[in-house]
Amino acid sequence: MIYVSSDLHGYPLPAFLRLLEKARFSDADDLIILGDVIDRNGDGGIAMLRWMLQQINVRMILGNHEAMLLSCRFLFDAITDENLAKFDQEKMRLLSTWMMNGAEPTLKAMRELFREDEDTAWEIMEYLSEAPLYEVVDVPGRKYLLVHAGLGNFSWEKRLSEYTPDELLWTRPDINERYFQKAITVFGHTPTEYYGADYAGRMLKTLTWIDIDTGAASGKSPMLLRLDDEMPFYAGE
Repeated sequence: MIYVSSDLHGYPLPAFLRLLEKARFSDADDLIILGDVIDRNGDGGIAMLRWMLQQINVRMILGNHEAMLLSCRFLFDAITDENLAKFDQEKMRLLSTWMMNGAEPTLKAMRELFREDEDTAWEIMEYLSEAPLYEVVDVPGRKYLLVHAGLGNFSWEKRLSEYTPDELLWTRPDINERYFQKAITVFGHTPTEYYGADYAGRMLKTLTWIDIDTGAASGKSPMLLRLDDEMPFYAGE
């Protein structure tokens, strides 16, 4: 079985493990998290990332929040005259953008991790830098395109490799947007309540895409979607 989740945003690891148990997730299954493990809440997702590093059947798609962290990796370089000289206006802009998007919990936890276990901290950075922008998976009778935010400036003629990172990381599809017909696109990034109160806390499925961001960024709970039968699992139910 293949499960997907998205936009955990510092959701407590023990609570997420209970959600996996509820779905009967096992070592024989795969879990793909569609980005935005970090920022906003709790420890900023660092415990979740450390757990993910140890799981051979768990992987992730890059989210816009991880991309912002990677753009600010200079924050963790050694403090030298040379590095200070390189701290220019562009780096200030990148840091400001990340901070405005909820970086504080993650930045604090990463600094602590660098002090306590620098090797693991750099391992996390490497793990995130290797995360793909999208993945296509097959289950019996179905094909899914997994991506963090959808497909910005969508075109039938456009190959996946032609989409820019911003188009995959930052877009917010209109509810009437239509994507590929031969593969269902699954994404997060936009909380489903954005499309109306009737969708709050629940996945939103259209003819060609499924949004699984159920609002953990604002303190709500994430969800799991089992792709094999499109069965959703919600925490607390």
